[in-house]
Amino acid sequence: METKVILYTDGACSGNPGPGGWGCVLLCGDFQRYLSGFEKMTTNNRMEMMAVIKGLQCLTRPVVLKIVTDSQYVKNAFTQGWFDQWRRNNWRTSSKSPVKNQDLWLELYALLSKHQVEWEWVKGHSGDKYNEKCDTLARQAIGAKQGIDERV
Repeated sequence: METKVILYTDGACSGNPGPGGWGCVLLCGDFQRYLSGFEKMTTNNRMEMMAVIKGLQCLTRPVVLKIVTDSQYVKNAFTQGWFDQWRRNNWRTSSKSPVKNQDLWLELYALLSKHQVEWEWVKGHSGDKYNEKCDTLARQAIGAKQGIDERV
């Protein structure tokens, strides 16, 4: 696992729930790949998760990976032990309610387990070049499906 990859991610929703988009940027040396997608009816949290999932699905072998996200929800699930606690509690939160997005959490965990992962949180809309690009990709994915021109 020598290769260092950086994955920037962001998700967006027009209404929550509502039409949603995700965007991600993969960086490895001079290589850059931009990805985005759309879902007709979803939530912001699901789009944040999908951005990470779709970026991870592009990796063809185990790598040293830094994931940069503005989602505390996604980052903290793994850095604060939430995911492990949910599994131990039969997918119940500390208040005994069902964990939302279990399907995506399981998919995300399976993809992450192949890599050596470091997480970094970045404040959204704070001028970080690649976070802003991910936000633009996510919003453009929503706009393209709704016939809105959101070019930045």
